[in-house]
Formats: sequence, structure tokens, C-alpha cells
Amino acid sequence: MPETEPTLGELTQRLAEQTSRLVHDEVELAKAEMRDSVRHAGIGVGLFGATGLFAVLGLAVLVGAAVAALALAVEVWLAALVVGAALLVIAAIGGILGLQQVKEVGPPDTAQNVKKDVSALRGKHS
Repeated sequence: MPETEPTLGELTQRLAEQTSRLVHDEVELAKAEMRDSVRHAGIGVGLFGATGLFAVLGLAVLVGAAVAALALAVEVWLAALVVGAALLVIAAIGGILGLQQVKEVGPPDTAQNVKKDVSALRGKHS
């Protein structure tokens, strides 16, 4: 017995099933890719954290070396005082520069533009 061609209804049903399956498979693929990306991002953040810790420890050792080197010329307590004061001056300068940068931050232009657009839509031109 010869096979008959599928009806329009059957073709539409197949299309709907295949589209649904395709969308479902694409969503599953996206989830798998996101899991992989999140895993890599987590490892990267952890490595950056460890690197930062080692950088701080290295800086502490260099500060100790500076104190030890200066202690060859003056008393140890005075060497530590001089190096500590120098670090506080550097921190103060950084803090002042950072505060100046923060003061430069204003409201985003986008928020002001949205307010103008809303006023224009309401018929209130500013």
C-alpha cells in the first residue's frame, strides 16, 4: 500500500514539536555553556584574590626590608617610624585624590534625559 503524504495538520504538528524540541535543546545548551562560564569565572576570581593576597604580603616584606635597611643608619624604632609615616603620607595623598575623583561624579545624563522625555510627552516643555 503506497504511503500517503502527510496532511497540513500533521505537518503543522510536526513543526510545532520540532520547534519546541529545538528551543528546549538550545536552552539546555545555553545552561551548560553558562555553567562552564561561571565555573571559569569563579576560578579566575579566586586566583585574582590569591594574587592580591600575595601582593599584599610581598609589599609587607618590602616594607620590612625598608625598615631593616634604614635601621642600618638609625635606631630600629626610628626607622620603623619613618617608613610608617611615609606610608601614611602616601595613603593620605591617595585618599585625597580618590575623594576628588568621587566628587566629580554627578547624576547620570540618562536620568535627566528620561525626565525631559517624560515632560515632553506630557506636554510640559522645559
